[in-house]
Amino acid sequence: MSLQSLGWSSRWEESFARYRTEGLEPARIARQDRNRYLLLHPEGESPAEVTGRFRHEAATPADYPAVGDWVAVRRPEDSGTWSICAVLPRASVFSRKVAGETTVEQVLAANVDTVFVVTGLDGDFNLRRLERYVAAMWDRGAEPVLVLNKADLADSLEERIVEAESAAPGVPVVAVSAQEESGLDALDAWLAPGRTVALLGSSGVGKSTLANALLGRARQATREVSEHESRGRHTTTARELLALPGGALLIDTPGMRELQLWGEESSAAGAFPDLEALFSDCKFRDCRHDREPGCAVLAAVEDGRLAAERLGSWRKLQRELHRLAIRHDQRLRAQQANRWKVIGKAMRARPNPKA
Repeated sequence: MSLQSLGWSSRWEESFARYRTEGLEPARIARQDRNRYLLLHPEGESPAEVTGRFRHEAATPADYPAVGDWVAVRRPEDSGTWSICAVLPRASVFSRKVAGETTVEQVLAANVDTVFVVTGLDGDFNLRRLERYVAAMWDRGAEPVLVLNKADLADSLEERIVEAESAAPGVPVVAVSAQEESGLDALDAWLAPGRTVALLGSSGVGKSTLANALLGRARQATREVSEHESRGRHTTTARELLALPGGALLIDTPGMRELQLWGEESSAAGAFPDLEALFSDCKFRDCRHDREPGCAVLAAVEDGRLAAERLGSWRKLQRELHRLAIRHDQRLRAQQANRWKVIGKAMRARPNPKA
């Protein structure tokens, strides 16, 4: 195993230069289990933990290492646990808002070149969900590819492909059957040696079966899908970086019942190029594409050039990102206020030299 086989390049060498002078070594995060990590490096695998200084300086959970991250580590004097001292700046990141009311970013995978958005061509096929995944990845640094799995179960495969292409204009669409291992050759274009691919999708779409097919062995556990609901349960329980036989690297992720977006209000715009192409034709520059006169988007819906469901998805995602931005700003203001409270308390506790 070499650093290059793990995806190392001149970009990372440049970022790491300052850490070499400190006697640190580069490694890549292969797995995270709570506060413990598994590293990959030229000598193999090693357990690791972040240092106390790292914990002190980390401002948010997103600052901690994630699967796919390159990190600067210090090896132990014996064969014990390695120390993670720093995370190198990420080339790409796929994040979501954590479940619940807390406005916190959760990094699902880092330094990914391509994301295979996997969906099943069974009863759980959902175009709106595909739009959400593509919107979540937009401007995050990785190329999305829609992988339509379970092609052997599709009643009208060509129709499903056209629908997927309409939900994500410009995004490559590939139909495969991981169970029968058919159509997988079409994915080779994104599986070059040293390249990193992440599998994302909801539960039951066949990500683990696809991972096993790409690995050439049954590494990931699989589970039957309910015929009644066309849904499966989580089989992958943790994100993990795996080496493929051809030299590419694969990050498998647990299935998600819900993907809550994380990003700026404008981050989802690029996932809707068909709408963006119409915005400049609106009568008013600040058109909200709701009830305004002369709205090119509404006109396109009326004459059938744009599906009403497509506009509805865009509106829903924009509202969600707007609410997220407001809550994030409120959280930042609260953190700043608490910080000044601590500073003020510390200053009041200091003795007055003039007293």
